[in-house]
Amino acid sequence: MANKKKPTGLGKGIEALFQDNNVDTSKEDVIDIKVSEIKPNPYQPRHRFDEKALQDLAVSIKNSGVFQPIIVRQPDPEVDSYELLTGERRLRASKIAKQATIPAIVRDATEEQMMEIAVMENLQREDLTTLEEAEAYNMLMTRLDLTQAQVASRLGKSRPYIANYLRILGLPSEVKDLLEDNKLSMGQARTLLSVNNKQDLIKLAKKSVAESMTVRQLEQAAAKINGKKGAKKKKAPRKSPFVRESEGQLQEKFGTQVSIVNSSRKKGKGKIEIEYGSVDDLNRLLEMFGVNLD
Repeated sequence: MANKKKPTGLGKGIEALFQDNNVDTSKEDVIDIKVSEIKPNPYQPRHRFDEKALQDLAVSIKNSGVFQPIIVRQPDPEVDSYELLTGERRLRASKIAKQATIPAIVRDATEEQMMEIAVMENLQREDLTTLEEAEAYNMLMTRLDLTQAQVASRLGKSRPYIANYLRILGLPSEVKDLLEDNKLSMGQARTLLSVNNKQDLIKLAKKSVAESMTVRQLEQAAAKINGKKGAKKKKAPRKSPFVRESEGQLQEKFGTQVSIVNSSRKKGKGKIEIEYGSVDDLNRLLEMFGVNLD
């Protein structure tokens, strides 16, 4: 049961809600909430936490307590149940330290704001891996029905920056695992996307890790692989500027390779091919199309 006090400073938008490290919260009411009554933020983009750092923080909390309150919301004021907005590490460390309660500030927040806060907090702290960051941008787009430009504007990024991260989601699962383990950099991942054949891409990614290849070396290897494969294929017909521009916009929207192929038999007919790199990537695209197979 929380030591209830009336929370203040609510309902002022995302800027007012995202006040953790940058704003003095001393004028807001801080209450002690049972750790067991706090649920994690369902939109937390981080998959992994540094266990050693959490253990160190837990020792500090056990000896000196939590100096900075976490921020939570209370979906139902009549029920002692809260959802975390910011302070994931402090909450986890408090659990490790076996603390019964934790100091917290309660603020009103919508589902949309919860999602944005979870992403913004981690981006400001640079806590996300390349893959986690890409998945976070995709979550904002699909769950909030935002365009790349809108996500970029909200987070203070450029649209090409967001687009490059979304393209990472089209990589095969084996390569995404290497990204998740920080064995590949963002620059290396972008270079690997240029490899046309999936199996060649996977082999080159593993070779890059094994041989500690630079981005430049990877670019040369990718060009060599594509050159060999391309020599065996019939040269594709040149596409019009309209088709190339349309492909570019579709690639930005879906975060993967898209090809518009005109029919050689009937004028004005053709097909649009959208590539996916894994089952997860296919599910991501289906969700964007509004296809629900549950």
